[in-house]
Amino acid sequence: MRSWTMPLCFDLDGTLGHFSSGFVLLREALGGLWGAPPTAEDLGRCSGSTDWEIVDELHRMRFGRGLDEAGYAAYQAACVARFQAAFAPGGREAVAYGGILAALHRLAERHPVWLVSGNAPDLLAFKADTLGIDPAIPRLGSLPRHDRTDLLRRALDGCPGPHLYVGDRPHDLAAARVAGLPFLGVGEAVPGDHPSLPTDAGPDQVVRTVAALMRRPELPPASA
Repeated sequence: MRSWTMPLCFDLDGTLGHFSSGFVLLREALGGLWGAPPTAEDLGRCSGSTDWEIVDELHRMRFGRGLDEAGYAAYQAACVARFQAAFAPGGREAVAYGGILAALHRLAERHPVWLVSGNAPDLLAFKADTLGIDPAIPRLGSLPRHDRTDLLRRALDGCPGPHLYVGDRPHDLAAARVAGLPFLGVGEAVPGDHPSLPTDAGPDQVVRTVAALMRRPELPPASA
């Protein structure tokens, strides 16, 4: 049997839990920086799935040029402040998927596990801490000029494959396929014939499903 030493990668939003009105807070943060928030229609025209990609696209729509790293840092700080205020004690509450979170921690006791998310790094840290994710689990958030596939490859650089990505949206599945990774869906928002689990799955079910996927024959490498 193949040695199971390769890292597993988990998305956060919608996979381990969710934070309501995230895109509303993103728009409010940009409105404070840019004088007026992007419209919901502008946001809907964005094709990227990471904070860097989305904010860069919105910046190009508004100003006709790409976002620089200073602008991204300003967005990150403003967005984190919005989330901290919205999800302060007595405010909104994040919804944690307890069984999947328990499985994440159980898997991390025996195997390398990463959080690979489209959130900006400081926002990812806030959300992970709010959900009670062990800070020893490494986190990789959205970086300038990187899409989600780039982030997966960065997390898994130098490690044997095929690895695994656990996510909840079509862009998670698309990134996994480009990177040549098996994919495990969470929830009902990713159509296809890949394995999927409900958001209320118990930890034993999650661990068994991950173990079965990791024993499958390796996928062919993704084309360059």
